[in-house]
Amino acid sequence: MRKKLDALGISAFCESMGMMLQAGIQTEEAVGLLRQENPNPGPLETGLGHMQQELEMGGSLSGALEKTGLFPGYAVKMVEAGESAGRLEDVLFRLGKYYAGQKTLSEKLKSAVAYPAAMLVLIMVVLVLMLVMVLPAFTQVYNRLTGSLAYSAYRYIQWAYGFCWTALVVMALLAGVLLLGLALWNSKKRAAVENVLLKIPATGHLLREMAMYRFTAALATFLASGEVQDIAVMESIKMVGCKPVEEKLGRCLKHLEEGHSIAQAAYEEQLFEPVYGRMLLAGERSGSLEPVLWRLTELLEEQCGARTDRLVGIVDPLLSGVLLVTVGVSLLSVMLPLLGIMSSIG
Repeated sequence: MRKKLDALGISAFCESMGMMLQAGIQTEEAVGLLRQENPNPGPLETGLGHMQQELEMGGSLSGALEKTGLFPGYAVKMVEAGESAGRLEDVLFRLGKYYAGQKTLSEKLKSAVAYPAAMLVLIMVVLVLMLVMVLPAFTQVYNRLTGSLAYSAYRYIQWAYGFCWTALVVMALLAGVLLLGLALWNSKKRAAVENVLLKIPATGHLLREMAMYRFTAALATFLASGEVQDIAVMESIKMVGCKPVEEKLGRCLKHLEEGHSIAQAAYEEQLFEPVYGRMLLAGERSGSLEPVLWRLTELLEEQCGARTDRLVGIVDPLLSGVLLVTVGVSLLSVMLPLLGIMSSIG
């Protein structure tokens, strides 16, 4: 089974195809041009070759995408809907924006995890150096000065050792939890990790906002392809990946079955913040539902990015503070006996 393209690769492909089709170039010719522009043969180059053959045999672009195995089901389904509605160019541009946004959010989340992980490693390295080099060095100094450690000096040194060991164990546990969480996140146990993160206010809000971003972007793309609202909502729910949001959307779907519009259902179920809900209602009444949905998608993407930055901004000084306090308290503990000895000598 071939590995699927990443979000950036899909975005670039969709944008390029959309521009070529907009310029009046036929689909098979556009794929051929993209293939010629890639000098380094790879999975995409091979996939483009298969796509070109499929298109020259009279196949559809969606069918060609599916047969390569490089594109996710969502992209294939959207292209198929765009072909059926005669709005393939619009759908390709929307998909390009959607996957570009997904890439941006993915990079922000990786940064949000990578920085705390690096700080934890740094703290553990400093603590190990304190335990292996710094504290033993001070102990030897006291032994040479006094012959044997006085009771007070011994107590301070032992306290410093205990503090460093405790901090090291705590940091190691946090690092272990982080590694375990990442391993589970990339496995079939992802739902269990999400359930834990949803219970934490900071991460729970972020996950819900990201789920709403994925839903709104998918819904806007489906509507741009000419799909009816009920089916567009049902298909977009598959992109959510967050149980609390899926439950809300399920209730919205029931409103749609009762004859309500998506804007009314979203407003009644408080799917978005009140100001966004009113934006959606106004857009629907003015016949501008799609542009409003894309504007909401942009706003939600900005919110997710800002919330991720705030989360990193909280973790950064917190871990830096732990490092400074640990080193400071440990050094103070070993310096106090030295100050006492110097004052008694003076």
